[in-house]
Amino acid sequence: QVQLVESGGGLVQPGGSLRLSCASSRSTFSINAMAWYRQAPGKQRELVASITSGPTTDYADSVKGRFTISIDNAKNTVYLQMSSLRPEDTAVYYCNAIIVIGRGSNAYWGQGTQVTVSS
Repeated sequence: QVQLVESGGGLVQPGGSLRLSCASSRSTFSINAMAWYRQAPGKQRELVASITSGPTTDYADSVKGRFTISIDNAKNTVYLQMSSLRPEDTAVYYCNAIIVIGRGSNAYWGQGTQVTVSS
């Protein structure tokens, strides 16, 4: 089991920045991949950024160059630094962890944190 707790959401003006945090109850060394997803009202949940061992990172085209995912294994925390925020970034942001077990995997989710970009 893994408990994930997000924080750092809020209201920000267009062009502003926010940093989201996701604290894991389990050592991030034992987690195969972590990611941030988001879900806007009326839309499907979408992958924003992911990080795996290496670390290897990947981003949705819509956030490349503006968002940065990172991990602090000493704190068991993954971050999402968001810059140059746009109104279309408004969504609930969810932290996700994947643990591979044998030939399968388990996925864990946080409760989400609201990000609102508005003037």
